[in-house]
Amino acid sequence: MRSDGYDETHDAAHGRGGDNGSDDVTSYDNERTFEALPPAHGRGFAQTWWGQAWMKALEDTALDLAQLKTGRRLARAGAVGAVSVRPGRITAVVQDKNGTAHRSDVLLQELSDDEWDRLLGMAVERAGHIAALLDREMPPHLVEDAATAGVELLPGIGDLEPECDCEAWDHCGHTAALCYQVARLLDQDPFVLLLMRGRGERELLDELQVRSVAHQAAPEAPREEAREAAQEGVDAAEAYEDGAILPPLPEPPVLPAEPGLPPSLDTEAEPAPGVDAAALEFLAARAAAEAHRLLAEALAPGHEQQPVDPGLTPGEDAVRLAAASPEAAIAGRLAEGSGRDRDGLARAVTAWGYGGRAALAVLEEEWTLEAGSLARARAALDEAWDEGERPTLRAARNRWTVVGADAQLRHGRDGRWWPYRKDHGRWVPAGPAANDPATALAAVTAGD
Repeated sequence: MRSDGYDETHDAAHGRGGDNGSDDVTSYDNERTFEALPPAHGRGFAQTWWGQAWMKALEDTALDLAQLKTGRRLARAGAVGAVSVRPGRITAVVQDKNGTAHRSDVLLQELSDDEWDRLLGMAVERAGHIAALLDREMPPHLVEDAATAGVELLPGIGDLEPECDCEAWDHCGHTAALCYQVARLLDQDPFVLLLMRGRGERELLDELQVRSVAHQAAPEAPREEAREAAQEGVDAAEAYEDGAILPPLPEPPVLPAEPGLPPSLDTEAEPAPGVDAAALEFLAARAAAEAHRLLAEALAPGHEQQPVDPGLTPGEDAVRLAAASPEAAIAGRLAEGSGRDRDGLARAVTAWGYGGRAALAVLEEEWTLEAGSLARARAALDEAWDEGERPTLRAARNRWTVVGADAQLRHGRDGRWWPYRKDHGRWVPAGPAANDPATALAAVTAGD
């Protein structure tokens, strides 16, 4: 309710407002209202990685799988009305199967002014981030760079807070349906997420323009400043007696804008026998990129609380390197060294792109689920589809194959579902993992 007594949620619920010539209606600078989307039978709610990250935040938070199933059914049936998006909140009227309407809201914490300042300062330094957003895309590096700056753009577990007049204490079918519908909106326009975090598209672009002009006009800083003379030290005995005299910790290093460039091996001298200069240059470039990624992770807030990942095996590292699209000769050596043929390495690279080592394990390993995991998997399959809609599945260890179709679901060790498609007699990854088997399987049909 605005201060002048006008209830903007009323127009939001009924899809009214000033038409701006697009699929959404904008009433105010800080609010966008999207008309109700058509039913989404037979397709996933999100195709982009950021839309799927939004759904993962919902599915990892909700405690009742039955409510998620209800939400998917309502969203697919077109029961979600116009969606109003404002800083910190999304709102829609959702109708039950019997026609009862419920106002549903989902809250997402806005970024602070300091977080926005850091995010916009980072974006000005990376022109590619702005160009991608204008193309309605959200590059992974934007989210990674934002996290390095201490700003979490995408929601995580517990960040999507539900409110519904049905008075459910957790995510109900109505708020779940609203979240699934918003995943479709995010697919079309990532600025929707930025509005939820507190800033509208016009406001952001105007501020970025101002910052870009100031950044270009600023004089170039000298490459190296003169170091200050070291402060006079303290006598060791005095320092020991007074433990409060402690020097401040040094500032963490600044993350370089890009990975360093390894030295070129393109010289007039011929390489020594047995030395592949092109392969060495490729390995050096990948080592620099990996070092940059590891440093970014180390500088991220809360990194010290994260478990240490085990090192990659030679076979996994070969796939990581092959994912960088080396020239054919190098790719052939990686395939041979990892014990795969060219096709096998290509499938492994596809899996790696969808989920790293976890996706690679699902591609190349097969295992029998323990009793508890098997029971949870079967329950998820039972809840994923409405009665009569579930396809016929043939189970074999951790794999469920759709009878009469070239589609398969594989259950990962972490409990997620991975979609697979049969191509020329071989099973190949068809998309990233999902917590819901129906969502994962929809990725197979989406590519048909």
